[in-house]
Amino acid sequence: MKKIFCFLFLYIIANLAAIAQQDPQFSFNRLTQLTVNPGYAGSDGVISGLILNRYQWDGVKGSPQTLVFSAGGATDLFGINSGVGFNVISDELGFQKNISVNFDYAYRKKTNIGVLGVGTSVGFYNMSVNGEWYIPESEFHGATSDPGIPQGEASQLALDVGLGLFLRANDYFLGVSVTHLNQASIILEDQARSFLARHYYLAAGYNVKLSNPLFELRPSVYIKTDMVAYQLDLTADLVYKERFSAGLNYRINDAIGILVGFEMNNGLKIGYAYDIMTSALSAYGGGSHELYLSYSMDLGKNRNKKYKSIRYL
Repeated sequence: MKKIFCFLFLYIIANLAAIAQQDPQFSFNRLTQLTVNPGYAGSDGVISGLILNRYQWDGVKGSPQTLVFSAGGATDLFGINSGVGFNVISDELGFQKNISVNFDYAYRKKTNIGVLGVGTSVGFYNMSVNGEWYIPESEFHGATSDPGIPQGEASQLALDVGLGLFLRANDYFLGVSVTHLNQASIILEDQARSFLARHYYLAAGYNVKLSNPLFELRPSVYIKTDMVAYQLDLTADLVYKERFSAGLNYRINDAIGILVGFEMNNGLKIGYAYDIMTSALSAYGGGSHELYLSYSMDLGKNRNKKYKSIRYL
């Protein structure tokens, strides 16, 4: 029964891709801001790189697996205060695999309430399916009687555009953005038709100074919607000496996440998150795992100074 459920679940998800949320989800959504908001580029004032792996619904065959590589930084491009970024995302779900590559640019302007980044992203989105995909150790194959699924491998590349605004101050941040702005159409072998639905994002957070100056509480909210469904994340991180962090994430009607992170003196950071499912899927598989490694460096005038992170975890 578990194998049957796994197949039916993944089959329905893949076929509803045209009308459901297509962008992957992350528990460390503060760290993945650049992947959805080009206005974030350069907002931390340093050169940063991120590698993140997410394994969702452990124990469910063909469940989502996502790999992210993201890099960005601040620059004075042509004498203009700017930010640039680069993202590669590989997202697999059953017989479908999506790869997106995009470049970000943000114009950054100091205001009375913080530094505002106005950005745009341009890149490519490749959707591919394997109609002969099957659940290991089972007789259920993806190539069923549904004519909407190609009876073999098929893929198509599409132009992908996004916009975003990101405001950062010493104690808070606020970001709004939209991905897949052009809603590119994707046709696989003249039979499977889909499109990239626009996704809208809102992210906000605040740093709360506690009575003990060694500790800081960083609550945040993260909202994603394609105007059909929505996802709401509430996160609270407790940070010690700006290097050690532990937090909780609550994703409405989906999961509760436990997050831990550590930053070394040289700007290298590592972190791990485990999501405990609260939805009906909890009866069919384990939780979700998320692991990241990032590195940040200051290329300012005083390159020999000790690095001190100003990024949010």
